[in-house]
Amino acid sequence: MSKATFAAIAAASAATGAGLTALFYSPRPQPQQQQQPLPQQQLPPHPPTTSSSKLPAPQPAAPSLAPKPTPTSGSPVDPAGIYQYGFPGPVADTLLSAPLAGAYDRRTRNPSWVAEHITPQSLAQKNGDRKGSTFFEDTTIPPLFRAKLSDYFRSGYDRGHQVPAADAKWSQDAMDATFALSNMCPQVGEGFNRDYWAHFEEFCRDLTKKYPSVRVVTGPLYLPHRDQDGKWRVSYEVIGNPPNVAVPTHFYKVVYAEEGPATAGKVALGAFVLPNARISNDKRLTEFEVPLEAVERASGLEFAAKLDAGRRKRLCQEVKCDVVVREFNNASKKK
Repeated sequence: MSKATFAAIAAASAATGAGLTALFYSPRPQPQQQQQPLPQQQLPPHPPTTSSSKLPAPQPAAPSLAPKPTPTSGSPVDPAGIYQYGFPGPVADTLLSAPLAGAYDRRTRNPSWVAEHITPQSLAQKNGDRKGSTFFEDTTIPPLFRAKLSDYFRSGYDRGHQVPAADAKWSQDAMDATFALSNMCPQVGEGFNRDYWAHFEEFCRDLTKKYPSVRVVTGPLYLPHRDQDGKWRVSYEVIGNPPNVAVPTHFYKVVYAEEGPATAGKVALGAFVLPNARISNDKRLTEFEVPLEAVERASGLEFAAKLDAGRRKRLCQEVKCDVVVREFNNASKKK
């Protein structure tokens, strides 16, 4: 991959697209013969994804967080004694309301992920109106760690829904719940949140014309870029006073289009990564498609650990992965 390509990724420009991000993060097969030295601009290979017929090597059990007894084996220290003062963390606050489930990242003041479920029946009901909803601070998050309305004031960023309000019109209470700041991330407004991202959300809703059940997991990413000295660094803006709320460099969506029964039917999977930047409406959605493993590696999350390989399909081979440009009312979409 050329240096110009990596420079484009580093700029997180809309022109780059997540197709290059996929090259940046996707697994590379390991040849059988001795590997040749890699060019400077390449990253070391990652092990290829295995099918369900080849089980991964067993992982060591996670260490127990339970308090340990005072050592009697002659050790002069007891590091587990710190638990008498509490567990430092990290703590992922659970997000759970009528329209969504997820986890909140106290460090970035953004959700790590939020999941929604949309069906033809849920979208057919029009019992909620966003004109009756207002943004609010999520009081289930401790005050020290929650995002505040003042953090977004004159920040230059939209309060970008991760679970869209338009997906929760089936109930006013459900729609109101999507306006919690724990469901928000700072997003570029013109050209992204109010435009291409909104068209992408509409694409997800349109999947219910073919599939009886669609699940979507959405969240932020903080991807590295390569500096002029050749080193890779993660850099992102922080807003608020004091500056607490991280501005993601990218956003992902993992889409599960379910064909039949939840425990047996085929599932068309799609994973997408978009830069938090202006994106031209003529960009094809397939330019932002990435392997699911790319999102997992970048986010530290797992999205389909219990989904057998035999039930999986590739979404963009089942449907045309493209956005339909509609002129949204920017005044009503403003966040």
